[in-house]
Amino acid sequence: MSDLDCCCFKCVKEKDVAIVENLGQYNRTATAGCNVLMCPMESIVGTLSLRIQQLNVQCDTKTKDNVFVKVAVAVQYFAIQEKAYEAFYKLTNHRGQITSYVFDGIRSSFPKLDLDSAFESKDSVAKNVQEQLAAQMEEYGYRIVNVLIIDVEPDSTVKNAMNEINAQQRLREANSFKAE
Repeated sequence: MSDLDCCCFKCVKEKDVAIVENLGQYNRTATAGCNVLMCPMESIVGTLSLRIQQLNVQCDTKTKDNVFVKVAVAVQYFAIQEKAYEAFYKLTNHRGQITSYVFDGIRSSFPKLDLDSAFESKDSVAKNVQEQLAAQMEEYGYRIVNVLIIDVEPDSTVKNAMNEINAQQRLREANSFKAE
């Protein structure tokens, strides 16, 4: 029996890290490239992507003037290589956790704004959500790159009513112009 009988080689893809356990206990992270494992005691139990990922979240909330809106949010994030242990072991569902924090941030911000202000304040709300989310997810091994509020969509009846109001205002201005 030679020394190579208890070694095996595993390749980890570029921009990934692999979690290595020794007899069921965390041992180390394996970086990209060829890695030597002491089989059968050591094994790779999972991998984490270090690439930037995007999570799209759809959230229903109410504005200050009691209008229900659908808010589409895109969160861009990645796992931090130095915190691979936290990213792999502390959360079972990081996407679900991020979604929960986004819901919390959106639902605490939009009820303070009326519908018109909600459209105007998308950037500041996104910045607040990003700051809250970044602080929370950093301890779990994830860095938040960006939070974007893609769309604020009021209910179709509200949208039709707003269009009708704008149309009536324009007709009034046109009639006033004709009268002059």
